[in-house]
Amino acid sequence: MGDMLLSDAERQDALDVLEEHVRTGRLDIDEYGSRTAKVTAAKRVSELVPLFEDLPSPRPSALLNGAAAPQVPVMSGENTLSRWLTASAVPIAIVLAVVVLILSRGRLLIISVALPLVVAMIAGARRRR
Repeated sequence: MGDMLLSDAERQDALDVLEEHVRTGRLDIDEYGSRTAKVTAAKRVSELVPLFEDLPSPRPSALLNGAAAPQVPVMSGENTLSRWLTASAVPIAIVLAVVVLILSRGRLLIISVALPLVVAMIAGARRRR
């Protein structure tokens, strides 16, 4: 846990996060100086953990993405059902189009062709977001 080496970008991100905590009044200037010295000297991601465990969000990306901190699921506004419907929208549309074609005895051929195409375009647009 946390044995990954710390990159320069991750170290800079940790320093930026400490600055944010000073700006919001969570850290005074002395505590900030002490923690920034430790961040600057840190070689591994695990060395950052004790420097941020008493602070709320924001957190350095190394602690969020790395192995040092437990992964906490983040709600992105799109739940599992929504992802499943997006992934399976085209096959469902094709099945519906075939049913419409059969039930209409060919009279609604344009719907049978257009429905899967429209659904595919919508699903493709949602995946790119």
